[in-house]
Amino acid sequence: MVEQVRARLPEDVLWDFLRGALMTRALAIAADLGIAGSLVDGPRRVDELARETGADPDRLRRVLRALASDGMFEEVEPGLFANTEASAMLAGADGWGDFTHLFGGVWYRAVGALEATAGAPAFQQVFGAEFWSWLAEHPDERAAFDRAMVQNWQVRAERLSTIEWRGDETVVDVGGGNGSMLLALLQQQPRLRGIVLDLPETVRDEAALAEHRIAFVAGSFFEGVPAGDVYLLSTILHDWDDEPAAAILRTLHAGATDHARLIVIDAVVEPGNEPDGAKWLDLLLLATFAGRERDEAQWRALLDETGWEPVRLTDGLIEARRR
Repeated sequence: MVEQVRARLPEDVLWDFLRGALMTRALAIAADLGIAGSLVDGPRRVDELARETGADPDRLRRVLRALASDGMFEEVEPGLFANTEASAMLAGADGWGDFTHLFGGVWYRAVGALEATAGAPAFQQVFGAEFWSWLAEHPDERAAFDRAMVQNWQVRAERLSTIEWRGDETVVDVGGGNGSMLLALLQQQPRLRGIVLDLPETVRDEAALAEHRIAFVAGSFFEGVPAGDVYLLSTILHDWDDEPAAAILRTLHAGATDHARLIVIDAVVEPGNEPDGAKWLDLLLLATFAGRERDEAQWRALLDETGWEPVRLTDGLIEARRR
């Protein structure tokens, strides 16, 4: 007998939207306390977790109980909690714990100030500085940001596997953070050489990069880029509005050879009303960096005005050549 799935009632849809901020903050509390890591060996009682983390037992149980009600952790019996497949991701090395920390921390505060009126990004209004300069002055948050950017790297690496690589090319990962994306690529394509370009305060292991034929170059992608055959922008351009994004692409164009290629890993927003995480991420970008996600027409216009000719434009992967 086939079980019928009940259609969501209008009040269910509305309630999910209303409680969203609570879910984000509750999950960040659990992530910052390292609860998922404390449960990797099996269920534990909330009193024990509270003693280890310095939390109040009653408050911690209520936070975990709410999260468990939607599949994030499991309350095996009253006061006894275990990981689910979803919560276990917070204990992994793929950046989800740090991503959760940011979402429920500084980004949460910025989103709380988001308005539809024009003006400076909400982050700047709350913290008194634009995001990137603030990040440079807070090394712990900078390190968390760099680790968070590793999340979902497998998906991005899979997209890069669809590129036709010549094999002897030098790939410049522009704004490449700690180099994790380039490391994954060179594991797929061992004949390639790599360069990571990012700000000097970026947290990275240069010795580990060097072992895989990757050099780190400290610098700003607004000022210049190292010579290379392929320029990779992995979730970089969506951090910027059109004018600074165009400036980045012009910098790459000025430093590139006539036959250089550009690879952009970013969303291409689809029309219509189907669920689309990029449309929600667009609001986070609006609140924090004054960035934006772009649809196909916006991408084509941005590339065209900066001297790049798109040769492939799909959601998540854009290829272009220098014109």
